[in-house]
Amino acid sequence: MSERLILASASPFRRKILDNAGVTVDSVPASTDERAVEASLEGSGATPDDVALILAEAKALDVSAKRPEALVLGCDQTLALGDRIFHKPRSMEDARRHLLALSGKTHQLNSAAVLARNGETLWRHVGVASLTMRVLEPAFIGRYLAAVGDEALSSVGSYQVEGRGIQLFDQIEGDFFTIVGLPLLAVLAALRELGAVDG
Repeated sequence: MSERLILASASPFRRKILDNAGVTVDSVPASTDERAVEASLEGSGATPDDVALILAEAKALDVSAKRPEALVLGCDQTLALGDRIFHKPRSMEDARRHLLALSGKTHQLNSAAVLARNGETLWRHVGVASLTMRVLEPAFIGRYLAAVGDEALSSVGSYQVEGRGIQLFDQIEGDFFTIVGLPLLAVLAALRELGAVDG
């Protein structure tokens, strides 16, 4: 038995990952105001992985309310350097600042996934990867950003490890799918458990 899954996101990357794994999905973007959700968590003691999970759950439940009978997958990813949470850069100058801050340090990517149906959460998970960026000279950062262009603005860390961004790193711990924003192995296990994909 196989059940059609709704991805509560417009992300072409997450959809392609699921398609490549043989999971049929429809994309229905959530209307969640992520910054408002994050603002409500300020001072609450929520960790970066808590924030990713809360955002993923908010997206899953938002779409589940609109499509109650469907199985909905909500996802979110946070990048944390210590207690600081990074957001997608709004400009190339933001991207430059991100890379300068991450240079020579280890940061965490927290990739959360939540499955919901009928407005109820069925399953939740956060995958964590640790990435150590090599020390980057400011001039190199400028050349890197010139080479990747607007691609730098499409991810929270201003890099894509599946492309030229891999050159920024000394060490990576964690699976590829968690790094690109979808903890796929855990999601597939949950879908099999729910009978939503052939197991």
